[in-house]
Amino acid sequence: SWDAAIRERGWILKDGEGWRLWYTGYDGTKTGRRMLGLATSRDGLHWNRHPANPIVRDHWVEDVMVVADGQRLLMVAEGERDRAQLLESTAGVAWSRHGTLDVRLTTGEPMPDGPFGTPVLLKDSDRWCLFYERMDKGVWLATSTDLKQWKNHSDKPVMVPGPDSHDHDMIAMNQIIRHQGRYYASYHGTNTSEPAPRKWCSCLAVSDD
Repeated sequence: SWDAAIRERGWILKDGEGWRLWYTGYDGTKTGRRMLGLATSRDGLHWNRHPANPIVRDHWVEDVMVVADGQRLLMVAEGERDRAQLLESTAGVAWSRHGTLDVRLTTGEPMPDGPFGTPVLLKDSDRWCLFYERMDKGVWLATSTDLKQWKNHSDKPVMVPGPDSHDHDMIAMNQIIRHQGRYYASYHGTNTSEPAPRKWCSCLAVSDD
């Protein structure tokens, strides 16, 4: 019942001859929290929930992304009040939480309080890149060498909504892939003037730097 109402924004990694999917579940109650689940598949079509689900139940985990880094797995996800957090695991079932990410302005001062979520993590040479949104009004970039403290590349977003109608008002990033020297970002966007329920559409952006 813990994921009866919502199963959302999962993250899939190839695992030998099969696949692993980490995803968020929610039971639909007013007091329920978003919790982390795991499912496995041999063909990518048929999925089996892990018997220990939810594998993280003591704190809020939503909009997850998992990156393999040597012998460990790193997860960035939204926590309570849409603050990005970092978790770490060796086998992908038991996760240790490192807490809310410490993101600083270019001056080194703490970022003004407020939501910063839908995190995307990318290791680029010797630095870690974190892309995040604030109220879906744009995407910002912060970098770190130790995963402990992050500093904005710019205090202005590196990507803003629009000008086309399909992503005119709100955007958030999903994943970045490097290909032949360029960076390709899948992201989703919407137009708030659309009648409810609004349609979120899948989009692609490209960057040289």
